[in-house]
Amino acid sequence: MKFSATAAVVLSLYVYVILLFSTAYGFNITQILAKHDDFSTFNRYLTLTHLAAEINRRQTITVLVLNNAAMNDILDKHYSLYTIKNILSYHVLADYFGTKKLHHLNKGTTLTATMFQATGDAPGTSGYVNMTALKGGKVGFAPEDNTGRFDSTFVKSVLEKPYKISVIQISHHLSSSYAEAPASGPTDVNITTLMAKQGCKAFADLLDSTGADATFALNVETGLTVFCPTDKVIQGFMPKYKNLSKDGKMSLLLYHGVPAYQNLGMFRSNGNGVLNTLATGGSNKYDFTVQNSGEDVTLETEVVTAKITGTMYDEEPLSVFKVDKVLLPRELFKAAGKSGSESSGGAPGPNSDDDGVPSDQAAGHRNGGVRRSGAWLVALILTLLCACI
Repeated sequence: MKFSATAAVVLSLYVYVILLFSTAYGFNITQILAKHDDFSTFNRYLTLTHLAAEINRRQTITVLVLNNAAMNDILDKHYSLYTIKNILSYHVLADYFGTKKLHHLNKGTTLTATMFQATGDAPGTSGYVNMTALKGGKVGFAPEDNTGRFDSTFVKSVLEKPYKISVIQISHHLSSSYAEAPASGPTDVNITTLMAKQGCKAFADLLDSTGADATFALNVETGLTVFCPTDKVIQGFMPKYKNLSKDGKMSLLLYHGVPAYQNLGMFRSNGNGVLNTLATGGSNKYDFTVQNSGEDVTLETEVVTAKITGTMYDEEPLSVFKVDKVLLPRELFKAAGKSGSESSGGAPGPNSDDDGVPSDQAAGHRNGGVRRSGAWLVALILTLLCACI
C-alpha cells in the first residue's frame, strides 16, 4: 500500500491536530485528587479557597498534598479561610519536582518558590521551601528558614506528568509564621477606596453616588472583575453621562463589572469571548466581547473599543483593571458607524447577532466550541486520508 503526496500531507495535518489537542487541555487538580479518598479534605479546601483554579492555570507546578490527618492539624487551629489559602499555597511549588528529581537534588538541597511567595505577603524569601536529601534516602521539606529541622518528609508520588504537574504526598504540613498570620480576604477590600487611590476616583464617586457600589460589593465573594475608566476619561465623558436617565446611569455603571473572576492571563490565553455584566438582565444583554492581540486585551461593545491599560488589584475572587475608555453598551448608545449620540437613557440600541454567554459559562462555551470544531476537523482529515490511500 502506497501513500500519495496528498495523503502524506493529510496525515501530517492529522498528527498536528492530535498534538494540538493533546496540549490544549492541561490538568485538573480536583479530578486528580478525587481518586484518593485520603486527600478529600485537602481537595475540598483547594476548591473552597479557589486555589484549585489557580493551580490548573499553571503550566508547571508541584503540589505537596496532605492526607486528611495532616489537614486536621491545620483545621484544629481554626484559621480563617484566607489564612488556610495562604497555608495551602505554601504547599504549591512553582516548579516541577518529580520523584527522580527529588532524589537527585543538586548538591543534595535546593530552595524553590511557592505560590505563597507570589502573593506578596511573604517578605524576602519566606515564601520559599527547602528540600534536602536526608539519611536513609529520605527527602525532607521545610520552610526556607528551617535551621536544619525537617518535620515533613516525602511519602509517595501520587501523580507525575513530567515537567507539567507533580503531585507528591508529604508527611506533615509546612509551618510558616508568615503563611499562618491572620489574613484579610478580597471581601474586606473597599473597591471604591481602592479605585480612588489609584487614579479612578471619579468613577468611584459615581458608584458611591448612585448606590451601584453596593451591587459591586455583593458580588466580590462569588467572583468579580471590574473595569475602571481613569479620572481623565470620566471627566471628558461627564456631559454625556448627565444626559442619561437614572436607570441608564445605573446600567452604565454596572456594565463595568463582570460577575466572575478573570485575570489578565486568562483574558490573554482564552482568546475571544462574550461576557455578561452586572447590568445583564431580561431582554437586554448588556454584554461585550473580550479580544486579545499579543499582550493587548480590548473590550468590544459594538459602540466603543476600550483597552485594558493596567491592573489595580488581582487577588481571586476580585480583579480590578484600568481601561482607557468608558464602556458604552449598545442598549444605551448608538452603534459604532452610526450617530455617536445616545439613545434616551435606557432605550434599547441596535440589536447584536451575538448570543450572550453567561459569565460562568463563557470559558466552557469557548472550549466547547474548540472541541466541536476540533472533532469536525479530525473527522474531515480521516475522511480525506481514507480517500487518498
